[in-house]
Amino acid sequence: MNQAKVALVTGAGTGIGKAVAKALLKGGFHVVLTGRNLERLQKAVLDIGGNDESCLAVSCDVGKPEEVKGLFAALKNKFGRIDVLFNNAGMGAPAIPMEDLTYEQWMNVVNANLCGAFLCSQEAIRMMKAQSPQGGRIINNGSISAHAPRPMSAPYTSTKHAISGLTKTIALDGRPFNIACGQIDIGNAATEMTERMANGILQADQSIKIEPRMDVTHVGEAVLHMAQLPLESNILSMTIMATKMPFVGRG
Repeated sequence: MNQAKVALVTGAGTGIGKAVAKALLKGGFHVVLTGRNLERLQKAVLDIGGNDESCLAVSCDVGKPEEVKGLFAALKNKFGRIDVLFNNAGMGAPAIPMEDLTYEQWMNVVNANLCGAFLCSQEAIRMMKAQSPQGGRIINNGSISAHAPRPMSAPYTSTKHAISGLTKTIALDGRPFNIACGQIDIGNAATEMTERMANGILQADQSIKIEPRMDVTHVGEAVLHMAQLPLESNILSMTIMATKMPFVGRG
């Protein structure tokens, strides 16, 4: 019998992370769910149909190197290897003029969105290079903001553009070790984070408009498709978005 592959999902307690963890579990993966709130993670394991054999919940702030090392030690102790890392954990800053943001607000977003993805990728690459069979796949959650900003979103947009650079670098540097890396850019998935879009959100022309959203389940299925590819193939970049959201063209 083939051993189940192992996937790690960051920011897995709610929203996109939880939906992806559910899709991966249904796709036959053992899943490690991480985030800062252990109680929420444990509830997510039950919600997606997991148990102590198929899932592991680990509390971790991905912006802190020592906590990330602890996360990967727990993963290795439980499952022995890692086949897929989904770097999903992230946050935004208040939608205020850039000059009014504090340094702390800026760094909170940089640490969560960029440093977190870097630190988790570092540990995943170390494991993937050392394990047998060698290799694995890293999938980064970019955003529509990796292509075009929303008004007053400098920290979030900057980090998501940076994720695109990190993705390409890992894809290049991972080649000799059978490590693939791709990015999924998501637009308006219906989660707690996008509730404000259903009520009306600031547009580039300074108007407030309600934006269409899509079922977050579709995001989970898209990440599962990327994750299930054999390592000889890689989706370097995928954009999944609400069909009628303002992105293509002029809104």
